[in-house]
Amino acid sequence: MIDQYGRTIDYLRISVTDRCNLRCKYCMQDGIESVPMQQILTFEEIRTVAQAAAANGIRHIKLTGGEPLVRKGLPGLVRILKSIDGIDKVTLTTNGVLLGLFLPELIEAGLDAVNISLDTTDRRTYKEITGSDELGTVLSSLHIAQELGMRVKVNAVSLDLGDDNIRSLIAIAKENPIDVRFIEMMPIGYGRNYETVNHRDLYRKLETMYSGIMIDEREHGFGPAVYYKIPGYRGSIGLISAIHGKFCGTCNRVRLTSQGYLKTCLCFSDGVDLRAILRESAEGTDVDKALRDAIREAVMHKPGEHCFDKPEEITEEAGMNAIGG
Repeated sequence: MIDQYGRTIDYLRISVTDRCNLRCKYCMQDGIESVPMQQILTFEEIRTVAQAAAANGIRHIKLTGGEPLVRKGLPGLVRILKSIDGIDKVTLTTNGVLLGLFLPELIEAGLDAVNISLDTTDRRTYKEITGSDELGTVLSSLHIAQELGMRVKVNAVSLDLGDDNIRSLIAIAKENPIDVRFIEMMPIGYGRNYETVNHRDLYRKLETMYSGIMIDEREHGFGPAVYYKIPGYRGSIGLISAIHGKFCGTCNRVRLTSQGYLKTCLCFSDGVDLRAILRESAEGTDVDKALRDAIREAVMHKPGEHCFDKPEEITEEAGMNAIGG
């Protein structure tokens, strides 16, 4: 699909649940109520939407949440999506707590890669951020994924936790072919309460920490990260700079929430309710065609850029767990 700004939209992020087994303070604090399961798309409905999206040119799917692995039967959904004509890659973003348990099934189902969200390797800090003492489990999952040959990336939200925290995360990439990526905090949901770490400042800091750091022009996936290589390190360092390195001109993605709402930009509430088409279409309606048409129409109205640098213009009120990170 080509939008009105000439961008090719070939990447769909699908949230399969708004539930999570952690309570990260910038995302899903205690007290957040999850929506009833009957409001969440079934796997069959997700398959139907994915088929329509693939017919329109979507080639890459990322499964997100909440925490996607708390959704029962997720490996089966991976298998379903991998069987759709036109879908080249199906990947997963997870907090890693349950990953070790499901990796064999996910690999057998055809999962292509996994991103593990991990903001620190310090046990006390991890518990302060997530409300859980699961750091050891997450690190174990990371190593299991490596041993089983799964392509792994680590996603860390850029929090002001000091230079030692940066070094400890980057150390993961030294002995392992793992990309460690830092993501600027976006002012969505509880993220509005945190000051964004400017990645221009972070890169200047990396230059002083790591002699010889240089741009890495190899392809690392289909996302917006800019990658750097540190001499002697097996993995690379990525910066996803939504605020201070605006990449809207090359944005290739749309998002499907767990309730079936197709969003074309994180900071705006604009989009289309695909669940209504799936569940409320009149008898005799060609649902597949209706979905294809609705997806194309939404993409044609995808905004030219986000407004995170102008928080007063943000119209999205839901948290990241409800939108799909």
